[in-house]
Amino acid sequence: MARYHLYTAPTPNGWKASIALAELGLDYELHPIDLMKGEQKRPEYVRLNPNGRIPTLVDTEGGDFAIFESGAILMYLAEETGRLLPTDPRGRSRVVQWLMFQMGGVGPMMGQANVFYRYAPEKIDFAIKRYQNETRRLLEVLDRQLADQEYLAGDYSIADIANWSWAHTYRWSGVTIDGLDHLHRWLRQVGERPAVQAGRAVPYPVQLDPEGEDAERMSQGVRDILS
Repeated sequence: MARYHLYTAPTPNGWKASIALAELGLDYELHPIDLMKGEQKRPEYVRLNPNGRIPTLVDTEGGDFAIFESGAILMYLAEETGRLLPTDPRGRSRVVQWLMFQMGGVGPMMGQANVFYRYAPEKIDFAIKRYQNETRRLLEVLDRQLADQEYLAGDYSIADIANWSWAHTYRWSGVTIDGLDHLHRWLRQVGERPAVQAGRAVPYPVQLDPEGEDAERMSQGVRDILS
């Protein structure tokens, strides 16, 4: 029996956990959660994750211990293994700062950009521009940070996993990264890592191509949830 159990769906927050597990070489049992069917709201799942969202990680060693919130999962796995997060206070702080940047900025702003640009039944131009502009601004912050270093906080870390999982979906938010050459380089470099490719395909591969044949089906499914 695997020590870790991952409850997840193919979203940026879900990919954070599966990429980290792949990078760390940890075996786990996969429990796909069908968001369209509302499985994240079922009582048995909410007992693990009070917020009714994905992902959730359960560590069965020494009794079942459930961790919710993707950033908390990344920190837990890094601390358990002693990898992807420095142990010295300043090195650790640099990674945590960029992790919090994603949790408090990149994720929420791109999420709202997706809602108003792609999913909302009524197109509100002010809201679309508001969140797309803020998304672009945050991506510019990442680009500046990457101008003189390979990764966000020095060595490759959970900060890169968290930010990449969202930033590489910029097209889905209707945002361009034209002129952000350092961000382009980093997105490609991180995306070429075998563990990132493996984790990105969990629980199944999804191509977020705004012009692809699945785009309208996916958007309609989300609109049905929001309505």
